[in-house]
Amino acid sequence: MRILISNDDGIEAPGIALAAEAAAKLSDDVWVVAPDAKRTAAGPSLTIARPLTMRRLGERRFSCSGTPGDCVVTSMAWLFRDGKKPDLVVAGINDGRNVGEDLAYSGTLGIAREATFWGIPAIGFSRVKKANVRPGDAEWLSRFIGRLWQTRNDWALEGHWLSVNLPSDLPAPIAQPKIGRDKIARKADVVKEEGDVIELVVPRGREHATTTGDENSLIDEGFVTMNRLNWFGETPLGGGFMEGLRAAAK
Repeated sequence: MRILISNDDGIEAPGIALAAEAAAKLSDDVWVVAPDAKRTAAGPSLTIARPLTMRRLGERRFSCSGTPGDCVVTSMAWLFRDGKKPDLVVAGINDGRNVGEDLAYSGTLGIAREATFWGIPAIGFSRVKKANVRPGDAEWLSRFIGRLWQTRNDWALEGHWLSVNLPSDLPAPIAQPKIGRDKIARKADVVKEEGDVIELVVPRGREHATTTGDENSLIDEGFVTMNRLNWFGETPLGGGFMEGLRAAAK
């Protein structure tokens, strides 16, 4: 089994090292391609028609000057262009939970989304900040990924991927939460103002709003949470609405 691992925290982040350690217990064909620096909230964005720099850091280990999504694209379109594509893409482990609106902003989940465009099963892993990381975590995570791989026919539908949030302590029970609301970027701080030029910073952090049964509530109770997401995003418009619109357009 060929496994590709990427993240949005950068090639040297502790989370990607833990993911690679877990994957190595499942396969001897593990590749790591990750941004050369932190790319938080890059979502699924790509770099098009501008140069990207790939740097070989070791056997099956590369850094990329672009976004998390670029890491998948460069892997598929360049690194594996003449060879076997990965069987599984693992994104993360993100430094901090990905919940609520993060499902749209997250570079970690952007990696998983991009993988589905190439027809590859993908899992995005995130974990609470300042987690109680222990030596046995890699073994537990490896078994978890292995079980998901064995059951991929049950969840890896076309255009779908998994978002998994890990609590501070592992092992932990697993739950499927409802997707809550936890808006980031609610404020902007003025750093400098010179005439018509205003320099702003949108600070990190959020309120960690929660309701019973959503991701935040279950993560805080010590659960591993897992949702299956998809990129289709469409919902049918009502027949009456469409009929009225067609009539108005005549």
